[in-house]
Amino acid sequence: MKIVFLFFLLISQSLNASTSLLMTEVASGIFVHFGKHELPNKTNHGAIANIGFIVGDSCIAVIDTGGNPDQGYALKKAIKKITKKPVCYVINTHVHPDHIYGNIAFKQAKVKFVGHHKLTRAMSTRGHYYIDKASDQLDVKLTTKHIIPPDILVKKHLTIDLGGRKLIITAHPTAHTDNDVTILDKQTNTLWMSDLLFLEHLPVIDGSLLGWLNELERMEKKAYKIVIPGHGPVVTDWPTSLQAEKTYLLTLRTEIRDMIKKGHFLEEAIKQVGYSERDKWKLFDQFHKRNVTTAFAELEWEN
Repeated sequence: MKIVFLFFLLISQSLNASTSLLMTEVASGIFVHFGKHELPNKTNHGAIANIGFIVGDSCIAVIDTGGNPDQGYALKKAIKKITKKPVCYVINTHVHPDHIYGNIAFKQAKVKFVGHHKLTRAMSTRGHYYIDKASDQLDVKLTTKHIIPPDILVKKHLTIDLGGRKLIITAHPTAHTDNDVTILDKQTNTLWMSDLLFLEHLPVIDGSLLGWLNELERMEKKAYKIVIPGHGPVVTDWPTSLQAEKTYLLTLRTEIRDMIKKGHFLEEAIKQVGYSERDKWKLFDQFHKRNVTTAFAELEWEN
């Protein structure tokens, strides 16, 4: 797998007294802060996902804002270190906390929040649970003001213009979640895929196994120069870099279908399905059993 090694910009503003936000320019005007392969906890405060921004001639689109409000404010200050252009859009790629908890840093009159047409409902459904758990799990204090829904809803495709730079936002059918969007920068042919693509970190199913596979099979037929995952390094060998995730998901589909056909139950599937993949992924033990549970519930209703 080819990993893009480009110039690192160290930003002076920190998430806390000891952590600085590191930005990488992975293509002209596209900056990413890379998360760590960790469970969200009281040490990392949920700051584990890839987040960043794209710079146009007139303004900036932020793509995901981080796992806590402080990370959002650090991202905002990082942007100001790199460019004086204003933020005009914040695009949330889906509802998961590591991607949306920094939204409050960008909440102002001239900034429009953009998301999947199902994102508002997902935020409403999960918001109170997220708020209740943030303190215990992340040591982060949240209120309802931190759960900021989109102003602009994407049903299929939406093109936004940053000034000489057009981004195509695509709302996907249920896959990783039921509210995933991707962002294509036409200028550099860079696809910001977010959590539709996991590299190194085990993929996490919170939507539909079959739907995710359908989206991957469709997307792998297209050519992209650079693809930015939600977790893991930027790659330039698409669709080769997709195959590890696809293999894992196909393994789940094949083995669970076989167990269902033979009359086995979920408890047996959890103990047997997919363990050939164990050594290929970080956080396998933390997420695999949940993936099997989610996929089994979907597949047992196929026929």
